[in-house]
Amino acid sequence: MRIREKIEEIERLTLIKEAALSENSLGREEYEAEDDVRTVYMVDRDRIIHSKSFRRLKHKTQVYIKTSGDHYRTRLTHTLEVSQIARTIARGIGLNESLVEAITLGHDLGHVPFAHNGEEVLAKLLPGGFKHNEQSVRVVKYLEKDGKGLNLTKEVIDGILHHTGFSKLSEKAFTLEGQIVKYSDKIAYVNHDIDDSIRAGLLKHKELPADIMNKLGQTHGDRIGTLVKDIIINTLENIENNRIEVSLSEDVDKALTDLRKFMFVNVYNGPVLKEERDKAKFVLYQVFEHFIKHPEEMPEVYRSVVEHQGIERGVADYIAGMSDDYCLMVFNKLFVPKSVIY
Repeated sequence: MRIREKIEEIERLTLIKEAALSENSLGREEYEAEDDVRTVYMVDRDRIIHSKSFRRLKHKTQVYIKTSGDHYRTRLTHTLEVSQIARTIARGIGLNESLVEAITLGHDLGHVPFAHNGEEVLAKLLPGGFKHNEQSVRVVKYLEKDGKGLNLTKEVIDGILHHTGFSKLSEKAFTLEGQIVKYSDKIAYVNHDIDDSIRAGLLKHKELPADIMNKLGQTHGDRIGTLVKDIIINTLENIENNRIEVSLSEDVDKALTDLRKFMFVNVYNGPVLKEERDKAKFVLYQVFEHFIKHPEEMPEVYRSVVEHQGIERGVADYIAGMSDDYCLMVFNKLFVPKSVIY
């Protein structure tokens, strides 16, 4: 018996019947022989970790643009926190941890430099709009490996696509593992952005809504613990009652939703960061317009996108893949005068 088959047997014996078993995967768009050691979802996880787009996450902003402190979150550390939370939830419910891990590690590969400021710019400039979850799918399907893509399983791609959207009416991933990621993303960023905002002096603990803190917890760890335990218990109850979905209990869900709204008003869209948001948007507008006029300066994979899908799509793909540092370097090279010694 191959090692992979032993792992698949362990899944059959230990996971709940509603779990997405590796051996039952819907497969990949292009057929591949299965690995002797790793399940299909383990393979997907490894491909994402070894991708260039995953490495670039370490230089992409989470909320604070070009921070000098060592302890502010980046898009990479956010991804790792989401993964940790999601794997704990998956293990508590009895779902496929490898599938959850693959989705979480790939969920933000399509994020633009300068956090959601960059996404807002591309959403205006790209015909048909721009959403980072859809861009993450483009990255793994079409852009990675010089345009060949990673050929991931359908379950992982679906989970990446449906990881965003806070409304209960939003489309859900077709696996429970994918649904976990959607909640884990919110649990992670709402709480770690509070932590970073307090560190940056934009928030004081006493300014946080008292009713929400009393419900979820006064500390970062207590709030995550409350949310993780609640989603495990509530989801298991759902399954017992033949309601096959991941969810928080109603009162805890409302508390998380209200806390997220508080953060949007006071931090994400608040007045303190407006100047930095405007600067970031200005940089992206200028870089976008330059490559619209000079697509020949982009790497070959993006020139190919221009040829087959249009100039705006190719430039958006190129800019979305940039790290904050690289985007600023490009801007400085194009628009900032160089000193000349006579």
